[in-house]
Amino acid sequence: MKTAIITGASRGIGAETARLFAKNGYATIINYNNSEKEAFSLKDELLAQGCCVDVFKADVSKFDECKAMADFVIKKYKRIDVLVNNAGIAQIKPLFDVSESDFDKMMSVNFKSVFNTCKIVSDHMVSNKSGKIINLSSVWGNVGSSCETIYCASKAAVIGFTKALAKELGPSGINVNCVAPGFIQTDMNGCLSKDDVDEIVDETPLARVGQPQDVANVILFLADEKSAFVTGQVIYPSGGWQI
Repeated sequence: MKTAIITGASRGIGAETARLFAKNGYATIINYNNSEKEAFSLKDELLAQGCCVDVFKADVSKFDECKAMADFVIKKYKRIDVLVNNAGIAQIKPLFDVSESDFDKMMSVNFKSVFNTCKIVSDHMVSNKSGKIINLSSVWGNVGSSCETIYCASKAAVIGFTKALAKELGPSGINVNCVAPGFIQTDMNGCLSKDDVDEIVDETPLARVGQPQDVANVILFLADEKSAFVTGQVIYPSGGWQI
């Protein structure tokens, strides 16, 4: 049985990804930091369906906690086949209101976490000469967005990191790709007004908002052997918003 670690898996895109992986036969590790109730509720839901799942609390912005999570998976399952770096936060604030602590937190959660987990997990994957790493960025990491400068910078960093790591790990048989969603209906976007959402829909060729399943399906494809010759790519489940 293949194993998959999914960070930030208690809600939204992460939770839907965990469901999809677990139902497709992966031993799925649901990582969370703050949303304990949601994480264990998801675990119970999937166990009731006969899936193989574990929950692991770790602040992925901290290297030691990421290491403890990887060690747990190796000890129990003897392998890590897939890493999905989904954990992230957002903030809408003009640059002149952004504090140094805002910057540090955003970069730590959205980008340093990717460094932490990739560094730890890639050591194991290189030894096995196989593995799939999927990093979550955002369409706004490519095009930018007013009043989200630090968020956009953190997501742009993920894109650059992904491309570089794909070149580095490719000779070891490891695929590294990036998924950069557009507007997805999640709690993170719950602060937007109906008018804001309607405007986004009007600008989207497919004329709807995205759902977590739209992103999870792309992630599962990138973890599958059907994508064996795909690496260093950025895939945009955005309904065509950015074209």
